[in-house]
Amino acid sequence: MATIEHPPTGRLRAWMLEGLADMGRKGGLTGPHAEPEPPHRGQRWWRVMCLTGVDYFSTLGYQPGIAALAAGLLSPLATIVLVIVTLAGALPVYRRVAEESPHGQGSIAMLERLLPFWKGKLFVLTLLGFAATDFLITITLSAADASTHLIENPHLTSALHGRQMLITLLLVALLGAVFLKGFLEAIGVAVALVGVYLTLNLVVVLTGLWHILTASHVVTDWTSALTTEHGNVFVMIGLALIVFPKLALGLSGFETGVAVMPHVRGDPADTEECPTGRIRDTRKLLTTAAVIMSCFLIATSFITTLLIPAHEFKSGGRANGRALAYLAHEYLGNAFGTVYDIATIAILWFAGASAMAGLLNLMPRYLPRYGMAPHWARAVRPMVIVFTLIAFLVTWIFKANVDAQGGAYATGVLVLISSAAIAVTIASRKAGQRRWTVVFGAIATVFLYTTVVNVIERPDGVKIGACFIAGIILVSLLSRLARAFELRVTSVTLDDMAERFVRDMASRKIRFIANEPDRRDKAEYRDKVEQIRQDNDLPEQEDFVFVEVTVTDPSEFEAGLTVHGEVLHNRYRVMTLESASIPNALAALLLHVRDSTGCTPHIYFEWTEGNPFANFLRFFLFGQGEVAPVTREVLREAEPNRGRRPRVHTG
Repeated sequence: MATIEHPPTGRLRAWMLEGLADMGRKGGLTGPHAEPEPPHRGQRWWRVMCLTGVDYFSTLGYQPGIAALAAGLLSPLATIVLVIVTLAGALPVYRRVAEESPHGQGSIAMLERLLPFWKGKLFVLTLLGFAATDFLITITLSAADASTHLIENPHLTSALHGRQMLITLLLVALLGAVFLKGFLEAIGVAVALVGVYLTLNLVVVLTGLWHILTASHVVTDWTSALTTEHGNVFVMIGLALIVFPKLALGLSGFETGVAVMPHVRGDPADTEECPTGRIRDTRKLLTTAAVIMSCFLIATSFITTLLIPAHEFKSGGRANGRALAYLAHEYLGNAFGTVYDIATIAILWFAGASAMAGLLNLMPRYLPRYGMAPHWARAVRPMVIVFTLIAFLVTWIFKANVDAQGGAYATGVLVLISSAAIAVTIASRKAGQRRWTVVFGAIATVFLYTTVVNVIERPDGVKIGACFIAGIILVSLLSRLARAFELRVTSVTLDDMAERFVRDMASRKIRFIANEPDRRDKAEYRDKVEQIRQDNDLPEQEDFVFVEVTVTDPSEFEAGLTVHGEVLHNRYRVMTLESASIPNALAALLLHVRDSTGCTPHIYFEWTEGNPFANFLRFFLFGQGEVAPVTREVLREAEPNRGRRPRVHTG
């Protein structure tokens, strides 16, 4: 279109907005994975699983300690409940999400399709708020836990004690610096990190199980304490079900699993419309990761509960936020423990990198397309600075405490999983699959219950999420308002009849009449022509072409335009088009006609009756209202040169 791009001035601004002109290309993503590998050059599913694993498996660094604090002696039983919910609930849901959304959009895109218009946009903005909570808390919580492992290392504790806040902020800043320089997700690095980390955890688990087997009194002491504290086994199971929502951190990683789908190789015969192999292998990825994590969750909760004194899990204790590292130092020596600390710090830091990449992919995917983000939000580096500053604020609010951030993290995770369960339930119902509708409906109920209980128990998460939601909605609406007069039609296509109308008028004066269709009978067009001639004092020999715009989804911001021509009542030439905004569609058509013919087109309106402010709100929300002045303003912004600007007449 005829929008004028002003090149950025200054080296700093050019560096900050680097790549901005390439964002939003058809089929393209924005952010650090702007160009995923083509299907034929993708990676094997197990390698991509490791990319997901830096987020998912890294929760072993803090999950056992948080589970012990939340459930106490019941931690293994509550973890078994968590594993059942993972394998029988979250896994089937995301296997369906992989089928319904195979291009990495995840469950949010499914709900966006199911809920059109403004209600869909507002719902997506709400989910983006919780997604931002999930990803940002992943960054801050992982950095806080990495600093905990660093400080509690016996070789460093005396030198670094009391500096957790500073170390956490430095790790977050380092993460931001990496993205400012330019970040490329290296699947090879993820494979190495996950391989080393899981191997070290396996050694710790086997060592812990060996000590439990060789010291039989440990199991006896645990079962005796359970019986004394909780009575019979049914009470224990009931309490484990009640406590389970506090362990929801172990459910993280599924949304990341479907987000990395474009990197899965699939089959040579796969197409973008039908990537059957990619879907199959992504399901393998999700299943394998869930099974591996479930085994580790059960084993680690068992050995940490039985081998670590309860007081060590509490704030200030040596196992707080680092239960497995405590066992590594205690039973395998400080040398092995230090290696374990290094591996844990590395994977936790890389989990923060994965979360930052998720943020940079997620927000530009939606907000600029809705017109709900400033123009610079399509560039990576300004968004990195914004997210890093927010991460600083969150770290300061939670005082770099791992336990304090668990509620906010679990809330973000649970809301996303609940929304995915609801999305697949609706999709199954629309597909007429009654059995799956009932199954997914039951799973959605379980996750909604878990979410509600988690919010009641730990309201910090929903408070932080509400802050993100309020901020995103406020900034989005202000941005949409600021960009209200921006020309946002991506392309204009005329059919053969419309092209004939334009060629015919180009030999004379190109005159359009903007008409709001009503009965579309002969009298309507005859009266409209007479009114325009009288209001603008035009001679009778002047001929016109009517332009009629039908508003489709006014919440959309950018879209292409297809113009159809027809002759009504054997006399009146009419161009019809559909758009989210009448003024934008008319302005785009006028500029296209000017550029294709070299002539300056004229368009004629009548004034809209009613309050101008109310009419502007109608335009802002519903794409219609104060059409004439808004069309002129869109043209003024799109074409600064008055001599080349199409003419707008209002009578």
